[in-house]
Amino acid sequence: MKIGILTNEYPPHVYGGAGVHVEYLTRELARLDGGQHAVKVLCFGDQDIATGNPQVRGVQPFFKLPAWDPRHERLFDTLLRDIIMAGTLADVDVVHCHTWYSHYAGCLVKQLQQVPLVLTTHSLEPHRPWKVEQLGTAYNASTWVERTAYANADGVVAVSQSMRHDVHDLYDVPFDRIRVIHNGIDLNQYRPTPNPAVLKAYAVNPDKPYILFVGRITRQKGIIHLVNAIRHIRNGVQIVLCAGAPDTKEIGAVTEAVARAKQQTKNEVIWIEKIVPKSEIVSLYTHAALFVCPSVYEPFGIINLEAMACGTPVVASAVGGIPEAVVHGVTGILVPIEPVSETNVEPRDPDLFARNLAAAVNGLLDSPAMLQEMGAAARRRVEEHFGWPTIARQTLEFYQQLVRR
Repeated sequence: MKIGILTNEYPPHVYGGAGVHVEYLTRELARLDGGQHAVKVLCFGDQDIATGNPQVRGVQPFFKLPAWDPRHERLFDTLLRDIIMAGTLADVDVVHCHTWYSHYAGCLVKQLQQVPLVLTTHSLEPHRPWKVEQLGTAYNASTWVERTAYANADGVVAVSQSMRHDVHDLYDVPFDRIRVIHNGIDLNQYRPTPNPAVLKAYAVNPDKPYILFVGRITRQKGIIHLVNAIRHIRNGVQIVLCAGAPDTKEIGAVTEAVARAKQQTKNEVIWIEKIVPKSEIVSLYTHAALFVCPSVYEPFGIINLEAMACGTPVVASAVGGIPEAVVHGVTGILVPIEPVSETNVEPRDPDLFARNLAAAVNGLLDSPAMLQEMGAAARRRVEEHFGWPTIARQTLEFYQQLVRR
């Protein structure tokens, strides 16, 4: 097959789960069946890989459109890039888009080349209402683009059963157009890899257990709730926050909360305010007693697979697709959230959620034998269910089914 992949994120410009997904999916699609399927990737950026498989080309607009509201600039930039993508991508059998940033381009390619349009649900705009603070009324436009794309899609890849129902409920996509294909993990790259030098580099005490958070500073990732839970976590533990790349103004609130938490606990709080290289993240996962994922919205949560693949148990919110990765009582503990409403997924009682997170952390830290059992079970689970070659094969078969249809 000749496969066109359209995406905002692609290495080296990756800041979230969608970019991780596209990186590994394209690599494995290009390897299937002896490399006979040609994969063309168009992305936002300056990438340029003209040889081999996949081939990758970054797109950038040649000019800047005027915007009376500065918050609209990102929308216009996205639409310009999408038009360039639609004019650049040629001679494909299927076009596969990732996040709303590439959806307009995918709709154009579908019409111009008369090929099936596939979308992967990494997130859905109606479930991220806080984006209006960043985009202003452009949020209405991004939601409209997303809704239009789902109405025109020939096939939808839902990364979890939860997302399958969300796509159907929000955008009336028939269930027979939706295929659940989970996110995956590179089992060779993410594996138990001790490296005390990494702990030393970030001033983490190797003789004291630590819990770990990895993620962007956004409401979606829920870091503020973990920070607010710190005062309830028992003594004798380090809290390591790998939290950088904020895409909202929430950095100020988190800075204040971390300062407050440090005054309310005897535990060491280590905030690594940058994007940590992948090799070092793997070692931080490996040495951690626990990984904590306090997300309030998570279609699947690749981050939990990364920790589990390194043999680390997980305490995570019981939201979205996380329960399809983390098995409660086996590979970690799931903490329920009662949301404010169907569209506002923030916890109705933030203090209760913070206390419940801390209680789950404390319970596991008090049982070293259970931590060890869960860590081993976590690695087994990702080995059995979440390898990228299997996921790529399922995706290719979905393409082939749509082309035949």
